[in-house]
Amino acid sequence: MNGFSKEDICENMELLLLLSTTFKNIAKATTELMNLRAIMNLPKGTEHFISDIHGEFLAFDYVMRNGSGVVYRKIEDTFGKTLSEEDTRNLATLICYPRLMIEKVQGQGTDMEEFYGIMLRRLIQICIVASSKYSRSKVNRALPKNFSYIINELLYHDYGFNLNRKAYYEQIIDSIIDLDLADELIEELSMLIQRFTIDHLHVLGDIYDRGSGSHYVMDCLMQHHSIDIQWGNHDILWMGAAAGNKACIASAVRICLRYANTSILEDCYGINLLPLASLALGYYTDDECEQFKPKITTEIPDIDEELMAKMHKAIAIIQFKLEGQIINRNPQYDIENRKMLDKIDYNNYTIKILDGIYELNDKNFPTIDETNPYKLNDDEQRVIDLLQKAFTGSEKLQTHIRFMYSKGGMYLKYNDNLIFHACIPMTKEGKFREVALDGKLYKGKELMDMMDLKARAAYFNSDEYCSDFLWYLWCHKDSPLFGKDKMTTFERYFIDDNTTHKENSDPYFNCVNDADVALYVLNEFNLPENESHIINGHIPVKVKSGVSPIKAGGRVLQIDGGYSRAYQPTTGIAGFTLIYNSYGITLVSHEPFDSIEKVIKEGVTIQSTNNLVEEVSKRKLVADTDTGKELLIKIRYLEMLVFAYKSGYLKEKLLT
Repeated sequence: MNGFSKEDICENMELLLLLSTTFKNIAKATTELMNLRAIMNLPKGTEHFISDIHGEFLAFDYVMRNGSGVVYRKIEDTFGKTLSEEDTRNLATLICYPRLMIEKVQGQGTDMEEFYGIMLRRLIQICIVASSKYSRSKVNRALPKNFSYIINELLYHDYGFNLNRKAYYEQIIDSIIDLDLADELIEELSMLIQRFTIDHLHVLGDIYDRGSGSHYVMDCLMQHHSIDIQWGNHDILWMGAAAGNKACIASAVRICLRYANTSILEDCYGINLLPLASLALGYYTDDECEQFKPKITTEIPDIDEELMAKMHKAIAIIQFKLEGQIINRNPQYDIENRKMLDKIDYNNYTIKILDGIYELNDKNFPTIDETNPYKLNDDEQRVIDLLQKAFTGSEKLQTHIRFMYSKGGMYLKYNDNLIFHACIPMTKEGKFREVALDGKLYKGKELMDMMDLKARAAYFNSDEYCSDFLWYLWCHKDSPLFGKDKMTTFERYFIDDNTTHKENSDPYFNCVNDADVALYVLNEFNLPENESHIINGHIPVKVKSGVSPIKAGGRVLQIDGGYSRAYQPTTGIAGFTLIYNSYGITLVSHEPFDSIEKVIKEGVTIQSTNNLVEEVSKRKLVADTDTGKELLIKIRYLEMLVFAYKSGYLKEKLLT
């Protein structure tokens, strides 16, 4: 602290004055200094990486509650072999679903006083182990207000060395049971353990679509204590819809109808679908809309599949018209070939795509004017205007999307890892591909930064052309979030020849398997070669077919393992979690989640497989992380503040 000059103090006086409003004297500043220096020597917190949740809330929630199996292992770490397998399983279940597990035990006629006594003591011991890698101040901030004092007392004791206070601790537990507070405290302790197993959560995109619980996932993420989100193409679609882009709105509604997930629109976001239903019944009454029958992935009672299919077709046609309008007003997008409606021969019901002519499987297009196929008729215009008003006016949706913007981005550098959803556009030779934006060419990191900037401006600027960029990121061949040469939605609905359905992945996905290309990408983002990784999702890894998520000699980790039930027959698993703790990196693959009822009945087991990706030679500390780098800066300025106080440059503010 003696290494500061007068010039250092003068140059940083404004900052030091600001710091002095919090740390008013030497005692306060040195106390904080000691705390920060000590924190630097704690083990780094555990990071969890998940990707492509796709609305599968119950499976996601289960993984979060059990920490991808970490909760089970914390029990084993705490008690070793002193607990039977059944006791371990039941204790893990209690931590994951405390209320439901207590109800089960009560229904079995168990002596609840004995149960509470045993479980409270076990939970406290696990909590002590789980919280041991964090500073006391951080643990205290996590404590629930109503039990803060009691839990604090219970966590910081040791039965073996503090015999004088053993009766004191035992009386606390007995009083909790006697005052009927055991249920509530068990729940709070369980939530604390869950929290301590995941210090920071990375979500690598595609929270939305397919599954029925995207809004529940968003609610859960908004409650998480430490999180970042890298946008996926399905997220950007909903971001575009929330911004009022009509093509994004139509696509979001269409996907909800495709998977029979209209509850997210009607029940959560308050989107009224009756005008669309009325339009569909008016124009498609006698149309079976066979290609538009919903893909039902969950048990949905009393669903009107016929009406949903008609609505599905109606909004799909509206979508194709609106997309044609976007392409027409944005010639710089250079995707004229993705306009379909003007390429249909409405006499023969064929379509010309590139050099091929294909027969359509549908001949009923009552809302399309052959002379102006991309013009909405009056009924369609009324429907999309009402939907736009509903999407932009939905308070719940806007809250979710504002959170997505505040915590999200196109990519993130975090603890020497590069994290993004899908890809960075590349040539077949493994070099970054130049992409034109606003008349200028960008590539690599510069491209990702510019797209991030434009995506933010698109939401906060009501200009139609700005919001078109969010649609671009949803489905354009140069979008790092989409990562394919085209989106063949029209072909999949209307052409039986599946050769037209193929969507070719960006060369990135093949090139990055090469370790040299992976290092080329890491160098672009100024990341060290030795310990850095590229972590992304987007394309489900076909584990069932022997495909590995670990590529380029361990430098690339693709962690979309199929949370979405629609992908599980292909992947053979039900999702990945990448866990990065102080000892190294582990990839966890999950078995399909059946139901909460089954978990409560059979108990939590480790329904996952661990694959050690990388083990560090020396245990990583907070000092080795990005947080450590930030703390070093704080430490330096606090040292400077103490020096300024002691040298007379600043006056202490003594408390009276």
